[in-house]
Amino acid sequence: MLKRFLGFIVAIGFVAAFFATLGFLWWKSSEPEEAFTTVSPKTMDIVLKTVATGAIEPRNKVDVKSRVSGVVDSIHVEAGDLVQAGDLLATVRVQPDSVSLNNADSRVRSARIASDDARSQLSRGEALFGKGAISQAELDRLKLEADLRSAELQAARNALVVVREGALRGSGPVATEVRATVSGMVLAVPVKEGHQVTESNTFNDGTTVATVADMTDMIFVGQVDESEVGRIREGMPIDLKVGAIRDRRFGGTLEYISPMGNVLDGSVQFEIRAALEPVEGVFIRAGSSANADIVLQRTDEVLAINESVVQFDKGQPYVEIEVGDQVFERRDVELGLSDGIHVEVVGGIEAADKVKKPS
Repeated sequence: MLKRFLGFIVAIGFVAAFFATLGFLWWKSSEPEEAFTTVSPKTMDIVLKTVATGAIEPRNKVDVKSRVSGVVDSIHVEAGDLVQAGDLLATVRVQPDSVSLNNADSRVRSARIASDDARSQLSRGEALFGKGAISQAELDRLKLEADLRSAELQAARNALVVVREGALRGSGPVATEVRATVSGMVLAVPVKEGHQVTESNTFNDGTTVATVADMTDMIFVGQVDESEVGRIREGMPIDLKVGAIRDRRFGGTLEYISPMGNVLDGSVQFEIRAALEPVEGVFIRAGSSANADIVLQRTDEVLAINESVVQFDKGQPYVEIEVGDQVFERRDVELGLSDGIHVEVVGGIEAADKVKKPS
């Protein structure tokens, strides 16, 4: 009795599975066919470019330094002022060290003693010459000796003045006056009144008192990855976007590519420089960040399609063209320049064709 009941249950299960399968197949066959959308080729400019990041800098920027060591006594300019070459930027008050001052003073005393002795010898020589006791040659020697000692005394006095004041009075431009060496705009004054400054010499770079630059001649200084540096060359046009001026774009020309790369953030980067085309009425501040689009190649007014509609069969690019209502046929195409989004179509389709967009 139990076996007969179990067989009945199994038979009912097989019948239910059979009808469920038939229902699923009928439901699948009744689904509407997928409708594909189409896009049309359009005429546009294709521009292949690479992006370099960097900043805007003046071509000529000069750090003006003090010629003497001391303390800044007064500052006559501030950042943003326009100056001409020779304009006074600041004055420095010399504070000589005791050793130099003592040595200079000792040289003056020694030179004075030698000069006084030479003059005394000359006076005695003149008296003896009047009596015929010495020759003219001996008198001339005494005069020369007196003149030399007098010159040494004056040199020692001048050296003492230089140690005390930094320069001689009436000797032209005073060393304690820091003057602009070029014409332009003052970009920065890193010192204040009372700051200590050191002189610029062969052993010391010296303290920068002011930075002056010509803001009418600006350049873009940026970095290009080693994967792109082989595709660029001097003379290429660039399209520059400055971070501080979002509503304007600036043109320029690539004029320098570094022959040596530097490792930055784990990748090799090459420095580039590009001259900016001046724009009337627009002031670009030094140090502004900027991105430069370097145009590697471009084609204007060509037929192009979106790269997403292009398919490949064994390396051969093709698209599917609508020839009827949701009826498509394969069409091999010849492609040209691509910017990563759109690609130029050299041949294979026309502007009036409708290209299948893959789902």
